Amino acid sequence: MILLIFFGACTSEQKQRSFTIGFSQCVESDDWRKTMLQEMNRELAFHPNIQFLYRQADGNSQKQVVQANELLQSAIDLFIISPNEGEPLTPVVEQAFKKGIPVIVVDRKVATPHYTAFIGSDNFAIGKMAGQYAVHLLHGTGKIIEITGLPKSSPAMERHNGFADAIKNYPQLQVVQQVNGEWLPDTAKNELLKIAARYRDVNLVFAQNDMMAQAAYEVFKNKVGIKPAIIGVDGLPSTGLQFVSNKTITATMLNPTGGEEIIRTAVKILNKENVPKENLIQTTVIDSTNVRIMQLQVAKAASQQTQIERQKTMLKEQTRIYNNQRSFVYILISSLFLALILGGLAFYSLQQYRKISKKLQLQNQEILEQQAQLVQMSEKAKAANEAKVNFFTNISHEFRTPLTLILGPLEELMGSNKNQYNTSQTHGLIRKNVLRLLRLVNQLMDFRKIEVDKMKLRASENDLIVFVSDIIQSYKSIAQKRNIDLRLITPESHLNSWIDVTMLDKVIFNLLSNAFKFTKDNGYIHVYINKSESGNNAIIKIEDNGVGMSKDAIEHAFDVFYQGEYENYKGSGLGLALSKSLIELHKGSITVASESLKGTTFEIFLPLGNKHLAKDEMVSSSPEAINSILYEHEKIFTADLITEQTVKQEVNTNQTRKEYTILIIEDNADLRQFLANKLSAEYDILEAENGQMALQQAFDHIPDLIICDVVIPGKDGLALTRIIKTDFRTSHIPVILLTAKTSIEQQIEGMKNWADAYVTKPFNTLFLDQTIKSLLANRARLKEHFTGEMPVALNTQTISKPDRKFISEFTALVENNLSNEDLNVDSICKNMGISRVLLYKKVKTLMNMNVNDYILSTRLQKAKYLIKNESFTIAEIASRTGFTSPAYFSTVFKSKVGVTPKEFREK
Repeated sequence: MILLIFFGACTSEQKQRSFTIGFSQCVESDDWRKTMLQEMNRELAFHPNIQFLYRQADGNSQKQVVQANELLQSAIDLFIISPNEGEPLTPVVEQAFKKGIPVIVVDRKVATPHYTAFIGSDNFAIGKMAGQYAVHLLHGTGKIIEITGLPKSSPAMERHNGFADAIKNYPQLQVVQQVNGEWLPDTAKNELLKIAARYRDVNLVFAQNDMMAQAAYEVFKNKVGIKPAIIGVDGLPSTGLQFVSNKTITATMLNPTGGEEIIRTAVKILNKENVPKENLIQTTVIDSTNVRIMQLQVAKAASQQTQIERQKTMLKEQTRIYNNQRSFVYILISSLFLALILGGLAFYSLQQYRKISKKLQLQNQEILEQQAQLVQMSEKAKAANEAKVNFFTNISHEFRTPLTLILGPLEELMGSNKNQYNTSQTHGLIRKNVLRLLRLVNQLMDFRKIEVDKMKLRASENDLIVFVSDIIQSYKSIAQKRNIDLRLITPESHLNSWIDVTMLDKVIFNLLSNAFKFTKDNGYIHVYINKSESGNNAIIKIEDNGVGMSKDAIEHAFDVFYQGEYENYKGSGLGLALSKSLIELHKGSITVASESLKGTTFEIFLPLGNKHLAKDEMVSSSPEAINSILYEHEKIFTADLITEQTVKQEVNTNQTRKEYTILIIEDNADLRQFLANKLSAEYDILEAENGQMALQQAFDHIPDLIICDVVIPGKDGLALTRIIKTDFRTSHIPVILLTAKTSIEQQIEGMKNWADAYVTKPFNTLFLDQTIKSLLANRARLKEHFTGEMPVALNTQTISKPDRKFISEFTALVENNLSNEDLNVDSICKNMGISRVLLYKKVKTLMNMNVNDYILSTRLQKAKYLIKNESFTIAEIASRTGFTSPAYFSTVFKSKVGVTPKEFREK
């Protein structure tokens, strides 16, 4: 019975096919588009079988592309689009059209003919009508400012072209300025404010919509004091008509929204009816002569629409009453049928409810217990974190005591005249690095105080000119030694400012120290102090022409622990972050501008006066205290900039040449000089501070051993080691990697690049010395295996470095190619880049044998070593030493050694 009633109700209603329409709109914030959407929704009310999917992109073309593609994936039957800009949305329109989805383009055109219909105003005609009205209004002469919409949108371009076409025959009617308002009143107002004062004689403003026209009115009336004629476009009742009526603007060009026409056209297309492809909505001029009539027509239309809405509401209400009554009957019948079933279920549900309620109570109790445990664990974690923070703070304080105890006695030792030069130089190196460590500890402590909000401002009134000048004096001697132009430039004789001298001096010292580190000799560092244009701020600008900063470094310059690397210097990542925090405590700001290889400029803005300070942030300060603070910070911040003057001992030309040469590759000048001084007593020392210089030194001098830091400018130590070990000229040279990277993974990476040893910083000099001696001794013993019985008597101390280089290259080439059967004089000449005559002469003079004899002797020496120490077969050894066959190998071996290879192994 019930099923029959419901079936009858369903079949009694007329069935209609359902459609889905997708609408992508560029923006809905302006009144014109809101009116269009209202008209569309009003027309859709007459088509309940249509589902309407709507998206708006907030004026962002890329966002509209994404939204449009989402709609196309939603199985829509028709696609309506009002593009933000024509070109970016053209591919989307073509994609929909090619899929067979009808496309209606609204208001703004796209750069393709592949669409079903276009509905919108003739924007060229609107622009031309506005131009003709301007000609009539100004009698063919005057100055005009044009405010355009988005430059790439079709309405903006067509309205501009139409306006230009209308006035082109009137040369005395000139568009003196074009402003891009992007359809937005705020943007138009901001752009007009920049130029309005220059155009006090403008006669007319043409704005491509009414809201930008209203913005022009406000700018010229309130900011410039003139009222030119203003023409807008749209003519909406709430904007354009109202603006013309109250004489805010002179006229507006009617731009109907066409919302109802869009839906009607869409319905015709869905019903397979033919529609024109181009549907242009007519326009007209609205000014003081017809605005009242237009308002009355709008009011009348609104009144009629209200009546329609009321009748529609009454009809809906009657329909609702009918449906409710019908539904009530259905429900009543259904209720009678379901009453018995529900009664039984009710009793069963009651029993289940009681069980579930009891179970939920138990679960709730468990949750409460877990919550209490989480709270307890959170408190423990908070206490543990606080303990770690306190430990960090306390240990930083503890560092200062031993550093002070080191620094004090050290300065007494340095002041004593009894110290020898080398000892004094070592003391200076220790002092420099103790002060560097002290500066880092101070920065850590200050940064921690700022983090926990325990660093309070203690500002006093001071002359900023004198204060900064005193700090600059600390760098004068360094600037003179490096011929750096350091100067203070200010038009102010004095400039009183409320500053915390203990904070601001750290900022200035830090910025100046950075400038000196990154500015090369003969450069300049200029400090400017000025008042801002408003007179409310003091501006301190520190400018240099140093190495500059990359874009990434500028972006992260003030980030905590960000370590930007410039040239040979890598910072701690605290200095600039701490400086920014200290300036912000002063209620000021700091900015940076830089360009790679062209210099860096830091600007500090400090508020003048003391109105921005609380009472507990202001104190009195004495000049003696300020001088004491500046002296203390001068020592700490300038320590890194003082270059120790090292005097190399004069080399006695008659002195016997040392047996081995060591190349030290280290970008830190202090550490490189320290190693050179320690090793120069036993070895000839070569130095290099970057990868390019290191390769040049290695290939030119062929050192006996190389000590290389991993982190160096240019090619790093790992890449450098791989190049050295893969080049036959230097592959035999032992390489010690010296680095602060201590993890086992980093050490493994070093050994993968064929390093011979990996020594971590800080290192024991005795351990490094023994490592050097062990590698050199092992290299010598290995060489004996190949050359021990060769009739070669070389005294490397009696030949020149070029000859030593030749011998090293020649022997390395032979040793690296012993397994090559084709190794001969020609291949050696080709690889070494010399003639046969020069090769024979060099080998005969320096090694007292010819080339072929040396190759054969070297092969036999390696063969003897392999027979004694390896388990290879005689055939394998013959192959590994470059003999064409085992028989030939045995014959040569017996002729030179006196026994066969097999007999030699048995002995």
